[in-house]
Amino acid sequence: MNIKKGLTRNLILTAILIATFMTSVETTIITTALPTIVSDLNGLSYQSWIFAMYLLTTALTTPIYGKLADQIGRKPVFLIGLVLFTTGSALCGLASNMLSLIIFRAIQGLGAGAIMPITFTMIADLFTYQERSKMLALNNTAWGISALLGPLMGGYIVDNLGWHWVFVINVPLGVIVFLIIFTTYHDSKLAHEKLKMDFLGIASLSILLVSVLLLFQCLSVSKINWVLMAFLTLVILLATLVLMKIEHQAIDPIVPLKLFRNQLFLVQIFTTLALSAIQIGFQTYFPMWLQSIYHASPSLAGLAVTPSPILWLFSSFLVGSLVKKFAPKYIALPLIIIMALTYLPLIFVSIHFPEHLFYVISAITGFVLGIVITMNTLIAQHVVSQKDLGTASSMITLGRTLGQTIATGIFGLIFNLTIHHEISQQPAISENMVNQFISSNNHTSAMVGKNFDVLAQTVLSGMHAVFIVTLILFVLVIILNLSDKKRTIVK
Repeated sequence: MNIKKGLTRNLILTAILIATFMTSVETTIITTALPTIVSDLNGLSYQSWIFAMYLLTTALTTPIYGKLADQIGRKPVFLIGLVLFTTGSALCGLASNMLSLIIFRAIQGLGAGAIMPITFTMIADLFTYQERSKMLALNNTAWGISALLGPLMGGYIVDNLGWHWVFVINVPLGVIVFLIIFTTYHDSKLAHEKLKMDFLGIASLSILLVSVLLLFQCLSVSKINWVLMAFLTLVILLATLVLMKIEHQAIDPIVPLKLFRNQLFLVQIFTTLALSAIQIGFQTYFPMWLQSIYHASPSLAGLAVTPSPILWLFSSFLVGSLVKKFAPKYIALPLIIIMALTYLPLIFVSIHFPEHLFYVISAITGFVLGIVITMNTLIAQHVVSQKDLGTASSMITLGRTLGQTIATGIFGLIFNLTIHHEISQQPAISENMVNQFISSNNHTSAMVGKNFDVLAQTVLSGMHAVFIVTLILFVLVIILNLSDKKRTIVK
């Protein structure tokens, strides 16, 4: 990598941090604005699609961008993704209905599929394994800053300007990053003399991912078309078989199956997937819980998410010293068990559950994920060859995206089914009233105020159901790490 030292490298690292801030602030601002968006667009049944469409297109393009980054270089792929993400952000700011917002979120996701994995790959290119854990932790500072500013900015913007403006914040940042990378970053000569793209692998992988993600998002819609779901399931099975056959025969496969023969690599990917699913659950439903049941303003409700990435920032700096002393499974297991215990009360608490405990749970979540997911990234990059570094980084990002996308579908299904069941038992309330109740801005409504207790209990039942699913995920990820055969330090 022909990288100038000193100021040039610092500028590139700055651009990486800003790019990380852009993609991470997207999450913290959206979770703050989501209840207002749902109420404004009357879209409770489709609220998970605001996340899901973004995650779907991110997941679909991540492995493709990862392979392209290994073959044609990081810079052109990163810049293309940056343009798409920035354009999508601007369009989201112009959205006037739920359909257009979901479509524009898809464009954002097309860009994020390049930005997220390639920032990890750039760090791996610029720094050695010994330096990398600190740089990954430093990259988390951008996420920590976005976590601190995101809810505050999001709440302020929603309260004073309107939710449309929460997307526009990414536009000037995208322009700055583009100028820095375009003028200072230089790729080395291509590792391949001729571009060899696994087009059959890309096609089969795309069909597989779209089918999986659509299947799980169909779950979040109350009126489920079982014929469509059966068809998607069949497509998934066929696409999986075709993909495995194609990838075995491909000269340069889009997904090198040899990577997944390494159990340590496999455990890192699926641990990231499961923990990311849990993460999107608390980021989505904590602000909604606080706004609907505790009358919290969008600004205050958004702050419930803030302790998580801030603690993530600080704990990620511990990874470098921990991996030198312990095998990965002995780092992950005790932390995941502690985190699971903090989520246990959420399946049965009443509407009088102390509000400050949401912030405690958020902080513990961030502390654990900061160590475990940063370690997953570090180990997954280290156990592959240099020529597969971009692909390995994209697999970690894909794991996070798939986990979040699948979880939004499952959580959306469980939440909606529970809400509809509760409504059927309470003739005094309707789905429209629950839509209004979700946002604290509408609690002054006479109809909502008259039925507050019933509406609160209805929403609370939905929350209980969502966090029962998270506990099941905890059990699965604990079993996965118990099965890890690697008992020695990774060097």
